[in-house]
Amino acid sequence: MSTTVSKPKATGRPRGFDPDEALEKAMMFFWQHGYEGASLAGLTKAMGISTTSMYTAFGNKEQLFRKALQRYDDHPEGYLEPALREPTARGVATALLNGAVNGTTRPDMPHGCLGVQSALVTSGGAAQIRELLNERRRRIDARLNERFEQAADEGDLPAGTNPAVLARFLSMTISGIAVQAAGGVSREELQAMAETVLQGWPPSEPSPKH
Repeated sequence: MSTTVSKPKATGRPRGFDPDEALEKAMMFFWQHGYEGASLAGLTKAMGISTTSMYTAFGNKEQLFRKALQRYDDHPEGYLEPALREPTARGVATALLNGAVNGTTRPDMPHGCLGVQSALVTSGGAAQIRELLNERRRRIDARLNERFEQAADEGDLPAGTNPAVLARFLSMTISGIAVQAAGGVSREELQAMAETVLQGWPPSEPSPKH
């Protein structure tokens, strides 16, 4: 007598998802809510995946944020690197300020800056994120300082200008623009603030007469 062996029923595979698209959505959610304001439930809902899938694909919340921040910094519309290539210190400042105004008030994106929004962390459990963002800020300040030191050496800034102080001043102004944008200040108002800063920008050293 023959016996029939029944085949096990297919259990079905979990619905797949696009990790790149999910990370983009996570970046947008962190950008809108900051690190501490982004709950796991909110993140996974925004990403369209389960908590298990999030942990499997990206790690915990801190690891996901690190990946999202890297994606934010690598975004093709980033303005830091192009600004640093401007031929004058004033050109650098102009490109950075205009980039900050435009980048933090885009109608199709959350207002403000992901890094600045998330730097406003207060709990002890977010100490590593706070240090991550402090280190990011220090790197940006160092790049600006290096560029303004070059400008001072080339006579593009007046004698006695402190490149480190100028770099920090510009960095603080850009952060302030991001905070104001997140608070609802209009692009026009922020642009006026940027132009006021440029009006007081140190002039270039006059070329020596021959």
